[in-house]
Amino acid sequence: MSHDEDQQPRPATRVITHTGVEPRQRSRPWIPFAIGAGALAVLAIGAAMVARAESKTNKVALADEAKPVTVVLASATTYRPSRQYVGTLEPWVSANIGPQLVSAYIDTVLVRPGADVKKGDVIATLDCRNASATSQAVAMQARALEAKQKAVANESARITALLDGGYVSANEAEQKEAQSAAEQAQLLATQAKLLGTSLEVSDCVLRAPFSGEVATRSADPGAFVKPGNAIVSLVDRTTVRVSADAPEVDFEVVAPQTKVAIHILSTGKDLTASIARRAPAADPGTRTVHFEIDVPDPNREIPVGTTAELRIEVGAESPATMVPLTAAAVRGAKANLFVVDGDVARAKSIAIKGEVAGKLYLDPQLAGGSKVVTEGRALLNDGDHVVATLDKTPSAPASAASSAKPALKAAANPPGGSP
Repeated sequence: MSHDEDQQPRPATRVITHTGVEPRQRSRPWIPFAIGAGALAVLAIGAAMVARAESKTNKVALADEAKPVTVVLASATTYRPSRQYVGTLEPWVSANIGPQLVSAYIDTVLVRPGADVKKGDVIATLDCRNASATSQAVAMQARALEAKQKAVANESARITALLDGGYVSANEAEQKEAQSAAEQAQLLATQAKLLGTSLEVSDCVLRAPFSGEVATRSADPGAFVKPGNAIVSLVDRTTVRVSADAPEVDFEVVAPQTKVAIHILSTGKDLTASIARRAPAADPGTRTVHFEIDVPDPNREIPVGTTAELRIEVGAESPATMVPLTAAAVRGAKANLFVVDGDVARAKSIAIKGEVAGKLYLDPQLAGGSKVVTEGRALLNDGDHVVATLDKTPSAPASAASSAKPALKAAANPPGGSP
């Protein structure tokens, strides 16, 4: 075959099918371009995803980030040192009513708690049939001895009259006189025994020793009681005694006539009264001094046996800065806290003047209006950058000298004060 023949176009290849002879289709040159475009699109999407992931990666150290904290504004106020004590409200007089001489079954109990009684009213009765029978027997015995003693005494008088005429001997007269004296002594002994049995019978009817109110009822009819067992208790609340104990170092603080602010926990009532009496000696076991305050209560509105918080103001008022107790760590007489200056937290150590009702009163060295960290301070160091959020509901500032409700915590005392 010659070269010219090779250059001549060949006839189209035909394919024989069942429908006839058709020419073979030509190849599609755009397919490689489509594949390349798809690969480029995949690469572009992958690059975009990598860039997006890289943009969310934090490349700043956590220690260098600003820390979120909550702050409150310190309040400029005044503070007056005080002492706080826990007292007990007691009735002016109280009694546990029950048998003192006889053991018996309870027959009736005529009162229940809250009942008003007058002096001499019957509170309860006991089944004392045995005591009554014994008392009657002793009474009859005493009557018989009295009659016998009278007869012996008369006989002795007659014999003594015959002694002057010599009709009887002196010995006989002396014997009759001695017999009369013996009968008299036996009669007196029986009468004393009768008095004891009469007291036992009287003990079977229990009466109110004073006017007051029934506080408790400990037994019901049918119960067996012995001497010393209480059936009911009676209290007189026309005057309430507030009794408390103070450390020995506060002996002068609780002097009589000292004004005391009293908060009654059971009713929420606040009142002021003066110390009525103070023990002259401290308790040898606890080294505390007992003192009492008399509170008139003619309407009997104060429940006894409950708790009262007592507060005595001492010293003079002085300027102070108040912050919540949660804003500081107390170490002795110092409060360690953080103050936000711009966007930086500064550690401060401020002298404490006192604490009242969850509030710290600090030296005015901490200026009023300072931003004090309350939440998040446990993670702070001096000089840390912070993002501060102001607490919208801080406790309202109040003077410690005019607080209506006295605090109960021992920490409320000024440094060096009584516990």
